[in-house]
This record gives sequence, structure tokens and C-alpha cells, in this order.
Amino acid sequence: MRSLELFAGGGGLGLGLHKAGFHARAVVEWDKWSCDTIRNNKALGFPLVQGWKVVQGDAREFDFASVGEVELVSGGPPCQPFSLGGKHRAYEDSRDMFPTAVKAVRELQPMAFIFENVKGITRAAFANYFQYIGLQMAFPELIQRPNETWPQHLARLETRKTSGRQTGLRYNVVTQVLNSANYGIPQVRERVFFVGFRSDLGIEWSFPQCTHSYAALVKSQFGTGAYWERHRVTRQEVEIQRARVGNRLQGLLNAAEADLLPWRTVRDAISDLPDPKSRKARSIANHTFQDGARPYPGHTGSPLDLPAKTLKAGDHGVPGGENMMVLPNDAYRYFTVRESARLQTFPDSYIFQGSWTETMRQLGNAVPVELARQVGTSVAGQLLPLQQRQLMAVRA
Repeated sequence: MRSLELFAGGGGLGLGLHKAGFHARAVVEWDKWSCDTIRNNKALGFPLVQGWKVVQGDAREFDFASVGEVELVSGGPPCQPFSLGGKHRAYEDSRDMFPTAVKAVRELQPMAFIFENVKGITRAAFANYFQYIGLQMAFPELIQRPNETWPQHLARLETRKTSGRQTGLRYNVVTQVLNSANYGIPQVRERVFFVGFRSDLGIEWSFPQCTHSYAALVKSQFGTGAYWERHRVTRQEVEIQRARVGNRLQGLLNAAEADLLPWRTVRDAISDLPDPKSRKARSIANHTFQDGARPYPGHTGSPLDLPAKTLKAGDHGVPGGENMMVLPNDAYRYFTVRESARLQTFPDSYIFQGSWTETMRQLGNAVPVELARQVGTSVAGQLLPLQQRQLMAVRA
């Protein structure tokens, strides 16, 4: 199925959606280093990006009609207007690209769309604007008038919704905050997804159910012990980790979620990679040691035997105390780019371009590839039968 990818970044969402069966006719991204990453992987023959037309530029200036008919529009509008690490200006921030995302849906009228953003957009301070975004996506043809404020536009959208009128372009929109760790990604990363289906298609859909849990990880660590055996962890270190769980242990072992798959941990993700200071590391792309990691209050790094804390991009590069791991000897070091890519479930053969700061910014802004695949596969499962019926009707 055909798609358009906006705000593509380093390619995480696009790669996952490609695995789900969506083939991007164009990917639009303004950042040079992100575009270089995608272009370089095309040149190296990385298969998933071979058909991508990379458009480096402002999505607001892109000619959406140039891509032709598509079944899906997707993307991650820049999150800084809503991020806890940003300035929280929302609709007053020039980087708010949700209006551009809505414009793409309005002009292309795809069967479905998938957009994602930071969890911060769901905070109480943004409650009205969060509702405003969802209603714009539901009624993309109801455009903001000249000199109309967004609260006034919101009021018109609310009136349209409650009127029950069935005319015009409409989408049934579902939103949910997904924790990547609950879907097998070795990182606690919470992002809000907006998924919409064109209302004339009559599709009923819900987000994929969680497949992994913390309780199941605790069970594999302190119930069966299979986790420690697999990683050959010493008994002394196991006892130290048991103290971390403390008196919550029994409750977690008995929880219903313990029957799911275990959360994947940092150790699960990177244990087969050599020490980045070693000679062996030189043969692995993007696996270079970066000095200077140090903890400070509130930023103490990611333990080996839990999913990583959320990888951060930062307005000015990687912030101190973030994107680092705690070693068994209580020392700290930054994740390498390759380790960070593992935490975001990028394939090892996918190479990132730019300095350490630039590549970590790409990774900190990315959607985990595997999470995108799972959401995309669920959406594709609804669209494919409809597309096949349409093709059969045309042939008949």
C-alpha cells in the first residue's frame, strides 16, 4: 500500500510502517542529517528505503498532490512545542506542525493516517489543544478562518461533531498513549498515537493489546530465574537486584500481567555488543565510545536489567545525565549510537550519519521501529481487505 511520510526524522516510523506493508512514495524531512542518514542507507543498499523519495525541506511548502493517491499519511510532527524538555508553547510555537499534518489529510484523503507525538501533549495544560488537534483530524475540511482564533475554531469543530451531520470528509480518530516497553521494545518510552480511518470505510479498530509486562520480567528474574541464567549473572548481583524489587516481589509474581512476555531490558538488547573501548568495537558501525557521562539528581542513567529510560534528543544536543547506562561496578557511560539504535529497534545494518550529538538527536526523536511495525500491521490488517475488494470491483 502507498503512503506519504511527513516529519520523517531518521526513519523509525517509516521503517516500521514499511515492514507493515506501507511503501512511502515520498518522505519529507527538513533536517539535513536525518535526510543524509536515509540517503546514505539508500546508497548502501538498505532494502527498506530503496523506494523512498527523500524530500529535504519544510513540510508546509510540500506539494502533497505530487505524490498521487496514497492509502496512508503518517508522521511525527515536531514534539518540542509539547515536550517536557521544551518551552511548552504549543499553538504559539512555530514548530507546531499539526496544522500541516491535517492539511495533508485534507488534500490526499487517505484511507487512514498515523501520527505520533510526546506524552506531554496529553498534560492538563494542553487539554483543550489536545482536543482541538483530534477534532481537526476528524473534520479536516473544516478549516480555520482568517483572523479566527484556535478556541473559536475549536468551538466550530465541537458544533460540527455534536450536530451529527454525515456529509463531507470525516475520520474516526482514536488516540492512546503507548509505552514501548509493553510491546517488546527495550525502552520505557511513552508516546501518544493518533490513528484515524476515513469514516465512509466503516472500519472498527482498536490499538494492539500489550504483549510484554514488568511483572513478567520480574517473574523471569526472581520466579524462574531464567533471565539470570540466560545472561550468566552472578548470584551476588542477583541478590542486589532482588533488593531493588523489595516487598513488591510477591505481588508482581502473582499479577495477571506476569503471564505476558517479559519486558526486554538493556542487557537483552546490547549484551552481544563488545565494549565500545575494545578493538572489536571498531568493526561495528556507530559503536564508538563517547566520554563525559555523569549522573546528577533526577538523571541517574538506565540500569542494565530494566528497559532503558527514554532516550532524549535535547534542544542543544544530548543533555548531561541522559542517554547513559549504569554498569555493574556503579560506573556510568553513555550509550553508543549503535546501542541507542538497538534500544530503538533499528536494524544493525541501518547506519546513522552525523556527529554523536546529531545522531543521538535523530535517535532521541525517533519512533521505535518495532512499535511502528506493530501499530502499522494492525492498521494494514483493516485496509488490505478493503483495497483487495476495490481492485476486484475495478477488474470486474
